[in-house]
Order: sequence, then structure tokens, then C-alpha cells
Amino acid sequence: MRKLVLLWLFASFGASAQSLSRPETAVIATVKKHMPETEAFLEKVVNINSGTLNKEGVRTVGKLMADEFDKLGFKTEWVSLPDSLNRAGHLVATRQGKKGKKLFLIGHLDTVFEKSLPMEPYTRVNDSTVAGQGVNDMKGGDVVVIAALKALQEQKLLDDTSITIYFTGDEESSGGSESRRDFIERAKKCDLALAFESAQGLHHVTTGRRGASGWTLNVKARTGHSSRIFNDLGYGAIYEAVRILNEFRRTLGQEKYLTFNPGLIVGGSEVHYDDKTAKAETIGKTNIIAGTALVKGDLRFLTEAQKEAARAKMREIVDKSLPLTKATISFTDGIPGMEPSAANDELRKQIDKISRDMGVGPVKAFDPGARGAGDVSFVAQYMPCVDGLGASGKGAHSIEETMNIKEFPILIQRAALLIYRLTR
Repeated sequence: MRKLVLLWLFASFGASAQSLSRPETAVIATVKKHMPETEAFLEKVVNINSGTLNKEGVRTVGKLMADEFDKLGFKTEWVSLPDSLNRAGHLVATRQGKKGKKLFLIGHLDTVFEKSLPMEPYTRVNDSTVAGQGVNDMKGGDVVVIAALKALQEQKLLDDTSITIYFTGDEESSGGSESRRDFIERAKKCDLALAFESAQGLHHVTTGRRGASGWTLNVKARTGHSSRIFNDLGYGAIYEAVRILNEFRRTLGQEKYLTFNPGLIVGGSEVHYDDKTAKAETIGKTNIIAGTALVKGDLRFLTEAQKEAARAKMREIVDKSLPLTKATISFTDGIPGMEPSAANDELRKQIDKISRDMGVGPVKAFDPGARGAGDVSFVAQYMPCVDGLGASGKGAHSIEETMNIKEFPILIQRAALLIYRLTR
């Protein structure tokens, strides 16, 4: 059935080429012509480990991509970060002109796969699938940007355009607000943002995505002989932690777009946690009431209002302590939410028009609740944005990560035509 759908797709694509202008048809032909070298470049960068903390690997991938942008007439630079952040930095490529919209194109050089993990090399699984670490999240998306711009440049369609390309080096494990300061300032000088995180196939793009923040729950309680629990020594820290977590789930667990995951929980007589390694140690015995408990988790939300309302309810639950226990909760901001907007949907409509003109079919907005946080959200409050323009595939963040190599050229072509139409 999948083969029949793909045959129909390509037949339809060819039949409707008359919907495209002559320059656009030439761009598509150029993308097709360069696909062998495009895939070869993708294989090269996938086979370089660039886990967020592998600073040398991130910089190596950035240098290879900077060389490609240099060839296309962009001015490239490396944005260094303070040593205290322990991050590689970011790649920026720019060109200045007077035609059309000023575009801000977003990608990232790092992956979740650190050097300590076994290397999964780029592999052709079959005629429609390739595998490798970060192949769709998001080295495939970065290569979509490069290949699209290369086709436009060959047809002399980048002349007098204003485009800023920003490939961050720590999207998978952000260095915090300081790491995104330059990113945000450069974006504010542009008219709209296009982000090339993984595509959800050919028929969806992302007009909204949830934000992410962290929370830490600390519980203290009276300790002593276990025979006195529930009585004069109260309930202990572990029971209080469980009460709080269950109330979080019961009270907030059904709210649309809201999730809160306790990713780590430890309790006992003593608890020690190392932020740098994300490791915890605890000491306790079955006949001693736990005097302390620690829970660390994340909070996912669509809007700032939803985030603040959830935090307020979580604080309220924490304050209702069991006898002789005391709990506190603290929150850390991470990536903001990207709220769906009419302006974002207008961009989606332009992509839909291009897709229909190509004969590929309609493009709808993807469910915001099904996407995690991403760099585009840092600038969503300043301009229209759309994400999910990169490579399509499955299994991101796992050893089973794959990319659809048959959809890859179509997504490059669509990206090239979108950039072309926006910069006219």
C-alpha cells in the first residue's frame, strides 16, 4: 500500500508542475540533480558524533556546514559561549539584501547521542529509509536548509535577499538564557522564522509547540523508629512525596497540552544529588522513617498562562502537608511555549499553497501537544513562526532513529520554493 501511495505521489507531482513558475521548476530540477551529493554530505555529518557535550564534535559539524554557506556567498561566524556553560557555541550565516521578507532560518548542530554511547553509523536500510544518529533530528533538517539554498543560488535566486541562518550547538541540552541571548537579538531583526526540526511527513507543519520547564520537590520529615510512623512521628518524607505526586496527577493530569513528569525520585535517611551528573545517592533502612525525599521533573505547557496556572496549583498541593512533614517546590524556566497564532497559520497556508502547486497535496497544522520544545519557541513572541520543515523520519532520540529518504528531496524542494516566494 505504501508503494502505491508513493507512486501516486510522484505521478501527481509531475502532473501538476504547470502550477509552478519557470524559476520554480528550474529550482526543483536543480535539487534533483544534486541529490547524490546532498545525501553524501548528510552521511558525512551524521557519522561525526556531535552530542551536546562533545564540543569538538559540534564544532566539526559546524565547520563543515559553514564551508557550505561560505560557498553560497553567506558571511559565517562562530558565536562562542562562556566557558562556564560548557557548550560548544553556535554557527551563524548571514546575507543582506533588500528584496522580500527578512528570514531567520533555525537548526541545531548537536544531537542527544554523546560520545559515551555506541556510534550508529549512517546506513541505507532500504530504498526509502536511512538510519543513523541524529539523521532526522536534526542533521537532516540542517541539510534541507543547505540543499535548498544551494538550488536557489545556482539559479541566481538568492541575489539581494536577507537571510540569517542560526544553527545552535546546544538545542538538546540548552546552556540556558545566556546561550540564547544572541539568538534572540538576531531574530528580532528579521520578519519571520522558519525552523527545520523534524517534519511530520509531507502533510503537516508545526504552528505551535509546547514549552518545557523544570521543577524540584524537596520533602523533610521527622525521622525515627519505623514502629512510630503514622503516630507521634507523623508520616515520613516518602509518604508525603507520594501524596504530592498523586495529587499532581489527580488534579492536573487531564488538562490538554499539560504534562508533568517526575523523572527522578529518591528518599531515605539522607539524600545527595549532583546536578552536574544527574546522579543521586541515598541511605536508608526499612526500620527507619525516611527523613528526606527529592523529586525532580519537567513541566510541559503550550502557553505561559497555562504554565503559571499549573505552577500555582502545584504550590497549593505542596503546601497541604501531612502531619510532621514539610515540602517545598521550586521551578526553573527552560524553553517557552510557541502558541499557535493566526500569523503562524498564514505561513502554514503559504506552505500549503506551495505543496498543492507541487502536486504533493495539502499541508495541515500538526497537533501542538505531540511536539516537544524547540529553539523556535524562544522567538515566537516576536514574529510569525513555523517549524517542522526539516527531514521526516521516526525514532528520534533513540538507536532506531531513521529518515525517509524518498520524502527528503520533496521536502528540500518545498523549502526552496518557500524561501523563494517569501523573498520575492
